Amino acid sequence: MEVINIHHPLDERQIPNEPVVLAMGFFDGVHRGHQAVINRAKAEARDRNVKLAVLTYDHHPALVYRPLEPDDRKYLSTTERKLRKLDRLGVDRVFLVNYTGEFSAQTPQEFVDNYLVKFHTVAAVAGFDHTYGKKDVATMDKLAGYAQGRFDVITVAEEAKNQEKISSTRIRQALKAGDVDLANQLLGYTYRSTGLVVHGEARGRTIGFPTANVLSPEDEWLPGIGIYTARLKVGAIWYPGMVSVGRNVTFGDNRPITVEMNLLDFQGNLYGEPVEVEWHHRLRGEIKFDGVEALVAQLKQDEVATRDYFKRVAAD
Repeated sequence: MEVINIHHPLDERQIPNEPVVLAMGFFDGVHRGHQAVINRAKAEARDRNVKLAVLTYDHHPALVYRPLEPDDRKYLSTTERKLRKLDRLGVDRVFLVNYTGEFSAQTPQEFVDNYLVKFHTVAAVAGFDHTYGKKDVATMDKLAGYAQGRFDVITVAEEAKNQEKISSTRIRQALKAGDVDLANQLLGYTYRSTGLVVHGEARGRTIGFPTANVLSPEDEWLPGIGIYTARLKVGAIWYPGMVSVGRNVTFGDNRPITVEMNLLDFQGNLYGEPVEVEWHHRLRGEIKFDGVEALVAQLKQDEVATRDYFKRVAAD
């Protein structure tokens, strides 16, 4: 897959002189709704015997319009992961635009003239709620007017789960609530985050449940506080286990949130390893126990539940 990094104003020398079907969107998470858009564009590109291209952005457009809020720094898929998913979906070319104030200042007509036409678009494909400027004037139902017959416009209908729209916002809300099962259903795949294994307090080792402490980047979403079944990828190998997102409240108040994963049947030194965490299922919330014995008893139950979960997954 070819990735073309673009900064406004467009340097037309960057753009190959060949027609494309263009899917448009920010595509954070590349969830099932996004996949429907890209697959519709892929089918159109195949029918027209042209390449499939995607227009997306290097950061969320909200950063240009208002002061930063904590959630603005977080993504369901970093740019690198988004590009990998687009590649797997069969995209031939990505126009990765640096979303700046100057870029956002274009009128819808200027955006179409300066970008969609110069990308050699023969058909533009996006979701029904996609906008490419101010929401009242840059809607999909008005795009054909701006196109002026130079390319076709294809609008993809809403994808829904339980009669609710599948959206990045809904997935983020599910993750905040710890509902990774719903998040994974909406994504269409098992959610992953990345991190680095670092030293913790080593308390888990003393109670028979050693953990890998995963320092996670600030720009990735993590599930809310709770205990989960998960897999940890080290190198090319995936290890099943149970992971805690929490404050270790049994050992004191006002502690920082940590991500600590106990791997099943694993022995080794993981310090310094870059890892991926694949979030499968929420077992329970965080509990403040009266002492270590009660905590260990619960961890043993969690281990049984985790082993049972992965046995069922392997059997499916």
